Amino acid sequence: MYPPRPTYTPRSSYPPPPTRRNRTVTSTAVKPKRGLDFWLIFAATAMAGSLSALDTSCIPTALPSMVADLHGEASFAWVGSAYTLASAAWLPLTGALAGAFGRQPIIVLALTLFFLGSVLCGEATSMDMLIAGRTVQGLGGGGILAMSEIIVADLVPLKERGAFMGIMSLVWALAGSIGPLMGGALSQKATWRWIFRINLPLTFLAFCLVVGFLKLKIPSGSIKQKFKRIDWFGNALIAASTCSVTIALTRGGVEVSWSSAQTIVPLILGLLGMVAFFAYEAKCVAEPTIPFDLLSNRTSAAGFITTFFHSIVAVAVIFYMPVLFQACFIASPIQSGVDSLALAITMTFASLFGGVSAMVTKRYVPQNWIGWILMTIGTGCLSLLQSDSPTAKWVGFQALVGLGLGMVWTTVKFPILAPLPVSRNASAMALFTFFRTLAQTFGITIAGAVLQNELKMRLPTAFLTLFPGNVDVSFAAIPVIPTLSASIRVQVQDAFAASLSIVWKVLLTFCFLGLLTVVLMKEVELHDETDENWDLSEAQVLVDTEPVTGLRSRRNRGQETTTEQGRSPSPVLI
Repeated sequence: MYPPRPTYTPRSSYPPPPTRRNRTVTSTAVKPKRGLDFWLIFAATAMAGSLSALDTSCIPTALPSMVADLHGEASFAWVGSAYTLASAAWLPLTGALAGAFGRQPIIVLALTLFFLGSVLCGEATSMDMLIAGRTVQGLGGGGILAMSEIIVADLVPLKERGAFMGIMSLVWALAGSIGPLMGGALSQKATWRWIFRINLPLTFLAFCLVVGFLKLKIPSGSIKQKFKRIDWFGNALIAASTCSVTIALTRGGVEVSWSSAQTIVPLILGLLGMVAFFAYEAKCVAEPTIPFDLLSNRTSAAGFITTFFHSIVAVAVIFYMPVLFQACFIASPIQSGVDSLALAITMTFASLFGGVSAMVTKRYVPQNWIGWILMTIGTGCLSLLQSDSPTAKWVGFQALVGLGLGMVWTTVKFPILAPLPVSRNASAMALFTFFRTLAQTFGITIAGAVLQNELKMRLPTAFLTLFPGNVDVSFAAIPVIPTLSASIRVQVQDAFAASLSIVWKVLLTFCFLGLLTVVLMKEVELHDETDENWDLSEAQVLVDTEPVTGLRSRRNRGQETTTEQGRSPSPVLI
């Protein structure tokens, strides 16, 4: 027996969206078939989403080659951080733009930005140009991920969404598993520039599919009216706050000390800005970028918090496992990609299993428990690895982490969406992607800072003298290690293994925190509704952009009509 789904407290300026208890429901025993248009749209969004995964997963194995080629030892961390920073800063605005201008224009804009960023990265002649290209890519990649989530949420009711989310995660994970191998092969046998150039035809194909087949409804109203609906100040505040925090975390311990004003001031200002943003959104805005009712029930709030901790662990493991293989085991870029397959393959199948099992069992809490337990055990085991650990150990430990990461990757969306009305799909998925991307920024920078500080304490002094004082040695040192004498090489390998052990222990803390958030989740019935304002029926017909949203039950359509009693409008903590 499930507890009832909660409603949220509507703003006085507009009526609440219909709930399952206060709307008119039509019923039928026949489930509508999905036509070719649906499957083409789904294929387009899956392909678009895979672009970001492929690009992100290629970078770690090829990064040492990029650093050596562009002489970017002092700023290499920004290659990853610039991408996630740009994604996170732009994401809160994505949901608002998608609601005001429609789904197709925003995902087309995102694909265009991703294409332009890939051109800049592929032709970069300096580390600064590469970082600029990654920033533009991040704007596009973040929009692609958010819009993929929003479009699937528009078209598929939550009760049936498990299989579709599993397929999306499978495509994402497959791209992620190919990425390290492709990045290593291209950087070793050709040039790392092809990592970005290969995005161009794939992005163009996704662009054509989206333009040709994503024919969803378009909101009515003039351009001026649509721009007035968007909370520009709130978006500017969260973007500036996100940038401030990320800059502090990226520079701290590398370019400047953690105790310096250059680290502390932007960090404090950024955190205060984030608090101010949520206070401003809750009290001062009629149509907020992030509606506060998304966090008004504990199950959805727990889902967002879980997303944050999960993403920190996921991106740090994906980003720094190649360092283990290349620094400790002297693996080539191609070999490190092969060595990472244990993580990628288990993530792939666990993510598919998580989504399908949630759809079949109509439950999502057990999968989150299992995922976090496996993730915690696996991350703890990673901290035991040494430079001479046998293959069976690092393969098995990766598999444990991959199973946990994949299971949570898919099922964390259910506790977020189940308690909310479908009119909040776009805002919820934009906030979900924001939390995920912001956490990825934190994961890369925190793990990088820990690794850098530990290496400075553990590496032999004779080896450290090869690098300037402000250089992050974690990636810069990798091409040098095979050239060292045997005695120095062993010391460097041991130093990397011990330093990475501390990184895994830090991530273990986030695993425990994620495990605790599952306690806050409760099983809420998975609804079978979609938002009629964004479905495929009568596509291209203008819709009212007011927040009043029509609901359609995929299961309960037909001739028979029943009216159910309303429920209390006050929010319920579940």
